[in-house]
Amino acid sequence: MIGERGYDAATLRDVAARAGVGPALLYRYFPNKRSVVLAPYDELSEAFARHAVNMPQGKWRDRFVYALEVSLRTLGPHRVTLRALAPAMVGDADEGVFAQNTASSRAKVQRVFHEAVLGATDSPRQPLADALSQLLYLAHLGIMLWWLLDRSPNQRATKHLMALIRQLLPSAALSLHVRPVRGFVQSAADLFREGLLGVEAST
Repeated sequence: MIGERGYDAATLRDVAARAGVGPALLYRYFPNKRSVVLAPYDELSEAFARHAVNMPQGKWRDRFVYALEVSLRTLGPHRVTLRALAPAMVGDADEGVFAQNTASSRAKVQRVFHEAVLGATDSPRQPLADALSQLLYLAHLGIMLWWLLDRSPNQRATKHLMALIRQLLPSAALSLHVRPVRGFVQSAADLFREGLLGVEAST
């Protein structure tokens, strides 16, 4: 219904009627409309983590692209609904992707990118590996948002973006050997944790 009408226009009473249950029963499990957002987020996070288990051996850049492709396949059937949910998922500090009460779902997705780096044949040393995995997770979110908003026919622009990412990643991997780049990656990961997760960077 959210996909059909948009997030604001779909009410929980309408959802209850469509589901064939009383509003009181629905409110027992979903006390507000924001909580409805969490259900598909958790289910899709679990599905993504399950499908990414078969990540092939190789370099972190190839494993990252594999994780992106798995994510697009997992989310693909739900694109219309997810696009309608995007404002709540991104813009709501209490119920969105980076909220405290979505930490469990977020962790399932983050673990995939953590494993993509730490299990790679060219994994950098710690703490750079952790910082890189966090930035790849953040890049993944940006790419998924691009995909949701992509207005090109059959999301053609997203396919071109994926091709550009594949071309860029070998250079990005080489740049990690440069000390200023390693410092940038670690500083950017600290900013991500502090700015979006509310975790103060350690000194």
